[in-house]
Amino acid sequence: MRALGARLARGVLALGLLVTLAGCGGGPRPEPVTIMVPWSGDEFTAFYTLIKGFEAATHTEVAVEVTRAQPQQLDAAVAAGHPPDLAVLSSPGAVAQYADEGALQPLDDVRPSDYVQPFQGLMTVRQAVYAVPVKADVQSLVWYDPKTLPDPPGEATPAALKAFSARQGRWCLGLESGATSGWPGADWISDILLTQQQPDGYRKWLTGGTAWSSPTIRGVWNEWGDLIRGSTGQALETGFGKAAAAMSARSAGCRLAHGALAALDAPAATRGTRRPAQDYRYVPLPKGVPLQVSADFVGMFTTNPRARDLITYLSDVRVQRAWTGDPDSFAVSASAHVPLGSYPRYTRQVAGLLQPRSGHPLCFSAADMMQPDLSAAFYRAVLRYVEDPGALPQILAGLDMIQKAVMKDSGTTPTTSHDTLVDKACSTPAPHRTP
Repeated sequence: MRALGARLARGVLALGLLVTLAGCGGGPRPEPVTIMVPWSGDEFTAFYTLIKGFEAATHTEVAVEVTRAQPQQLDAAVAAGHPPDLAVLSSPGAVAQYADEGALQPLDDVRPSDYVQPFQGLMTVRQAVYAVPVKADVQSLVWYDPKTLPDPPGEATPAALKAFSARQGRWCLGLESGATSGWPGADWISDILLTQQQPDGYRKWLTGGTAWSSPTIRGVWNEWGDLIRGSTGQALETGFGKAAAAMSARSAGCRLAHGALAALDAPAATRGTRRPAQDYRYVPLPKGVPLQVSADFVGMFTTNPRARDLITYLSDVRVQRAWTGDPDSFAVSASAHVPLGSYPRYTRQVAGLLQPRSGHPLCFSAADMMQPDLSAAFYRAVLRYVEDPGALPQILAGLDMIQKAVMKDSGTTPTTSHDTLVDKACSTPAPHRTP
């Protein structure tokens, strides 16, 4: 991370906004800022380097609270009236919920037009900005290491991947993730449905217009089951990153991993021997296939002016370029102003998929668009299905019941308020025009 720190040190000194934030050398020390984040490992290290740059430039202390059970802890802190100044929110549904409750502060000085779609639309609630996407990723990619898999599938189509599974036998599959165990399977199932049904069918499912127990959704689960047959032995006890990193081990027996580059955890597995992240590639995508994307948004829960300064800093294009440009960082930016040339080669591929010329419609991660109770049930359903594929009819019927209960409790129906959020879930990125 030394390269990132050096670039940030140079860049921060050049930022006029941070000179203003720092103020004069005398006077009282600025109020500390608290921020709650879900990151760990290299992902956290990259972020914390940014925080140290902010502290050095503004003489503001930042207390970073790291938790893997962030939704529960943040809910409890907000309910108790003692929220952190800032928190990372991976769910647009959480952004909308906290904004509706009055817990989030509007960010009047942030321009949504500075970000690509669909991230741009998901920053806003009732035309006001309540969160800023500081990191983005693409969930739909199938990764491999060419040193251990010289003959990958020619294209990431269902037929090609099914043929690979039949020939190769095993995927690098890990589903353990604490309170959110099961999310890698939920992302994969959503991705298959998005490919089959396109954005319109994806939205219909998200709003409850297509039942979980319908032949369409049942067929998607069965297709995923066919792909991972033979790969589930240790999946329930293995973390996604650890499983994915095994693709570089010749003795592991698995060669492909599905998911986001930031979650692969490759450097931690092989640090000191080689830099596999520079060698990872994703299986070529069919032209125009829709892709599932995700983001980490930062929202402000207090009126601490230094918290607003930190959001301004994290979203500044020069800081975004420093963060995403470091070879030890997996970060991709949703900013419309970060050029592809500033990325390392392996993340440049992913960042390019968010650009208008990629030709890929983008849809936000399905579980992150669902109400929290339903997304949690989705994750549990994945785990149960892996344990007992024969229980699929009961699993899907249970998800139908939970969705109906959630909609009843929240006053939504397949044609009312939840549609407003889901309508913004998918978009084809448009060329950026500076106002």
